[in-house]
Amino acid sequence: MLGDMLELVAPASRPESILWDDWHAVAEVEMLEHAGRLETALFGIPLVVTATASGVDVAYADGSRSLDCTIKYGLVWTCPGEPLRDIVDFPESAEADRYVFPVGALGIWTSGLRLVENFLDLAHFPYVHTGYLGSEAATEVFPYNVRVENDEIWLTDCRFEQPKSSAATDAALETEYIYRVLRPYTVVLEKTNPLQPHRRDIIALTVQPVSEEQCVAHVIAMNLVLGDPDRECRSYQRFITGQDKAILENQMPRRLPLDPRSELPVRADIGGTAYRRWLTEKGVRYGAIPATA
Repeated sequence: MLGDMLELVAPASRPESILWDDWHAVAEVEMLEHAGRLETALFGIPLVVTATASGVDVAYADGSRSLDCTIKYGLVWTCPGEPLRDIVDFPESAEADRYVFPVGALGIWTSGLRLVENFLDLAHFPYVHTGYLGSEAATEVFPYNVRVENDEIWLTDCRFEQPKSSAATDAALETEYIYRVLRPYTVVLEKTNPLQPHRRDIIALTVQPVSEEQCVAHVIAMNLVLGDPDRECRSYQRFITGQDKAILENQMPRRLPLDPRSELPVRADIGGTAYRRWLTEKGVRYGAIPATA
């Protein structure tokens, strides 16, 4: 799945419990069923994911240990430590009129934390996703609200004029976004459905930390079926994620600086600033450059 990306060194010490003792997606079920066996990595540790008669197995590549694993949302999930909580829950996935599927695993040479911050960044729409999520003729990011509620970061009242907001339409639309950062590597957004404005499409990003400076983006689509064909939805989401890859891999340093003074923020960056502060409060250091005193 990762090809030449896997040039790994096992971590000198275990990542923080908030990361180590959580569930992480490591493979797509559809790919595993086709291949039977996939090689990947988590926190610098090479893993082998195998389809079995009873389901799936995840183990260290050297055979020294098997990990807890399960299947949800079309992904194989594993926990390298002792799970402190269940796999993140997306209630919308139970609605009968939604597609629920991963749209393609994409390896990216950057910290998983950088990837989440990019997902929250509205300002890059006109430049990276020109003609789709934004246009260079309209670059203003309108003020939006940020709050922490129930240990989640919420970005609300996010609005952007989008030439092609989804595979379901070619018409321009002022799209409203709501973001929720659920865990350090998991963020979900709700966005206006162009054909049913009173409802929202749901897109979740859960990041597999391959190492401190390498990750895999697993995007889960939970889009409304009406007007959004399965194949076109997958293709659209893969295209958008691929556009982000080139930008992220040219962003230095690869690890996310948590000191707000290290990269000059502007008003449009308040979501990313809140995320960095939230990570600092949780003691997350893996894949980050911690803030100095």
